[in-house]
Amino acid sequence: MPEPARADIQAAGAAGRNRYLLLAAAVLPLAVGLLLQLMGMKGAASAAFAVGTAPVLAVLLIDIAWSLRAGRFGLDVLAALSMAAALAFGEPLAGNVVALMYAGGQQLERFAEGRARREMTALAARAPRDAVLHLDGGLVVVAAVDLVAGDRVLVRSGDTVPADGAVLGGPAVLDLSSLTGETRPARLEDGEEAPSGAVNAGDAFDLAILRPAADSTYAGIVRLVEAAASSRAPMVRLADRYALAFVLVSLALAIGAAILAHDPRRALAVLVVATPCPLILAVPVALMAGLSRAAKRGVLVKSGGALEKLARVRALVVDKTGTLTHGRAELEEVRTAPDFEPEEVLRLAASLDQASSHVVARALVHAAHDRDLALSPPRAVKEDGGAGLEGWVEGHAVAVGGTAYVAARASGDWSALRAHLPPASAVVAVAIDGRPAGLLLFADPVRDDAADMIAALRRGGVQHVALASGDRTEAVDAVGRDLGLDAWTGELKPEGKIAQIALSREAANGGAVMMVGDGVNDAPALAAADIGVALGARGAAASAEVADAVLLVDRLDRLAEAMAIARRSLAIARQSVRWGIGLSLVGMVAAAFGYLQPVQGALLQEAIDVVVILNALRVLIPGPGEGAET
Repeated sequence: MPEPARADIQAAGAAGRNRYLLLAAAVLPLAVGLLLQLMGMKGAASAAFAVGTAPVLAVLLIDIAWSLRAGRFGLDVLAALSMAAALAFGEPLAGNVVALMYAGGQQLERFAEGRARREMTALAARAPRDAVLHLDGGLVVVAAVDLVAGDRVLVRSGDTVPADGAVLGGPAVLDLSSLTGETRPARLEDGEEAPSGAVNAGDAFDLAILRPAADSTYAGIVRLVEAAASSRAPMVRLADRYALAFVLVSLALAIGAAILAHDPRRALAVLVVATPCPLILAVPVALMAGLSRAAKRGVLVKSGGALEKLARVRALVVDKTGTLTHGRAELEEVRTAPDFEPEEVLRLAASLDQASSHVVARALVHAAHDRDLALSPPRAVKEDGGAGLEGWVEGHAVAVGGTAYVAARASGDWSALRAHLPPASAVVAVAIDGRPAGLLLFADPVRDDAADMIAALRRGGVQHVALASGDRTEAVDAVGRDLGLDAWTGELKPEGKIAQIALSREAANGGAVMMVGDGVNDAPALAAADIGVALGARGAAASAEVADAVLLVDRLDRLAEAMAIARRSLAIARQSVRWGIGLSLVGMVAAAFGYLQPVQGALLQEAIDVVVILNALRVLIPGPGEGAET
């Protein structure tokens, strides 16, 4: 497990122990005081109740001071006022009950948040720690964080893949449920990439490490989990602002009741009913539960703010490769210009594409390996994300990418090569030494379930679906027409996709625009959208700074489920706040008119808090359109 994640868990454990001590400091004196009171020792009982109030009040005052220094003002000030007033007015039993309710509420909130974070904390807890490394003809156990690209490790049956790597001597059968939520094992053949965090559900196999553990799939996921757990959503900050108004209303009602009734205990009764308030409990619990539910369905949302935006999505801009298609392009044809041999064009292009992580580049390299072509290391490579790359291979200047990108770096006529191209094929142009060398035609057919996934998104509230792709226009037209999309544009550079997002924002009718891309070449568009979704766990590691969410499972319809989860989370949070504050106000009015004594008011408020938190936890129960438990 990464050190920050381990430190966070240790800190959470220490905080939990401190809360238990605080609860004990309130419970034990209360029990002793009640026993002394039954024995007729009222003076000793009052002293015991005061002892049960004082430490909780002291800790609370320190917390309030730290919050004020951080620029936050919360409703805990009401708890401090009610405990101090109880001691001042000679009502130590009420003060001890409020102290118990406060300490107990802290425990209840901690339990609720822990329950809500369960899926997310489980992700961090399952981070790989050790690896079995091939070293000097033997095997040694090393820390996963010490692995580097090029290491060869043994992944035993039941072991967790320690870092992203290529399967050697496959097949490998992997349980990807910790990454994607899918329970069906995946079968990877020799040379295919295995993500860190997957569990070996089959026989032992060797793995060639491709990137260090810190840059691997699972590390990216853990970083996103930590960001989500520490985020403060706009709705939470709005609740903080409401807290000041609620404090002022509570104080005004308490002071008014004391003056009109000529009884300062009326003020105490009002204050204890207002201690604490569902406003500060319901919203974070409901949002954290929503993040956890979305993670369980394979959508890792980076923050509570992103979850709120997800609830407002009305327009979708999607890249083609790997979303509407399988993303496993296969080379079907190599067309070459005169004086160029097909295998030589493919070999030089694949040699250059070793420097790119684009899905088509990986397919090109794989095709060259299948043909047993010897690849050379490229030099001085320059890549224009999503468009192409150029560099030097064996003394030749090579450019590979979209036709427009490569044509700008080669003088010559491409028309003969482009004649009678299959409409749905993806085309990669190759120029060698400034001359058109050939076209590589890849087939990446539309997924069988693409139409169903688009339909699910429309049912989930998406009103406008646009396809923005760097592929050639003819291929994009074919996909857009077949799937009945609202708009589609091909041969786009990254800035063109940003322009498409601006157009979709107009079609969103005030809603949010979601962009779904591969997380590397689409980074500018992901950042420009209201909510950017990176595809796949490796995209998550590469684009943690720009993506608001990561789709861990290979199914776009899970985004529709995440949208439903987000909407329901916000609805339940607002419902909890409305009912909680409403019930608190009713109790405060009743206390102001003398119908509730301080102890009764404290017990009533705790009951309200329990109901509010349990209602917020309803987010964890699947609702309509959110998918079944896996």
